[in-house]
Amino acid sequence: MNFGFFGIQFSFGLQQSNMSAIYKFLGADEASLPMLWLAGPVTGLLVQPIIGAISDGTWSPKFGRRKPFF
Repeated sequence: MNFGFFGIQFSFGLQQSNMSAIYKFLGADEASLPMLWLAGPVTGLLVQPIIGAISDGTWSPKFGRRKPFF
């Protein structure tokens, strides 16, 4: 399982390493790049607990107490 998570993190790192060039191509200046890099993780940090709390209050006959949201 650790190798699987390593692969996911490695592919995420490869994707993120190319984002600065894409942001610059789209017109972002270099001073705003750190905020653009943090936008995804901060959004996940804020949104995932909200979705988890909503999921805790659901019931599904197929999945049980927590209905997964995809």
